[in-house]
Amino acid sequence: MALDDPRATPPPDDPAAREADAARLIGDERLPCGRLVSHAWEQARAAGDQPDPHMDGCAFCRQAVEGLTALDSTTRTLWAERPSARTVADRVMRAVRAEVRLGRMLPLDDPTRELRIAETAAAKVLRRAADRVPGVRAASCRLTPAEGSTRVTIAMTLAVTLDRPLPGRAAEVRRAVAHAAEQELGLAVSTIDLRIASVLEPLKPTASDEPTLRDGSGR
Repeated sequence: MALDDPRATPPPDDPAAREADAARLIGDERLPCGRLVSHAWEQARAAGDQPDPHMDGCAFCRQAVEGLTALDSTTRTLWAERPSARTVADRVMRAVRAEVRLGRMLPLDDPTRELRIAETAAAKVLRRAADRVPGVRAASCRLTPAEGSTRVTIAMTLAVTLDRPLPGRAAEVRRAVAHAAEQELGLAVSTIDLRIASVLEPLKPTASDEPTLRDGSGR
């Protein structure tokens, strides 16, 4: 559906028309990672044929593809239903409200202060980094930008096991989160505040981890 011309109503079963509309909607905006949005979308659609390591590890491309996938699904539904103008307006408003749920936009460590990332996308990457530390699960993550600066404060709530001293485990989490923030996202971090809100049961050792007792002599 041509969103820039509400009177245009080409046949909904015309694949060429849908592809042309999708191209206009995507545009050529450049993501913070350097790729064009249109390139990220094309790579995601061709992922089965040509795996792209950049797409697998780039939070910016993944976020863009997730949003475009939802938009593409809605567009196809609209083609099939041929809704009224009021229905289209209602759905557009719902999409706008969903965009608000992305949270505030955080500045990246860029001298021009023009590059930003949604808080929800950044928090997802940082929680995953904390979860990679053995015995740790991140329950929540909030990022607060400093006024007049590109630096951010990270506040994270954790659940941990008690099989190791907490100060050492907290230091591991801080290192993992700081590395992800700086190397994966390009955030400048001022402080990482951790709060332990729950205790996890330690992992039970597997059969291969348990010592084997053969006889009384220990052989």
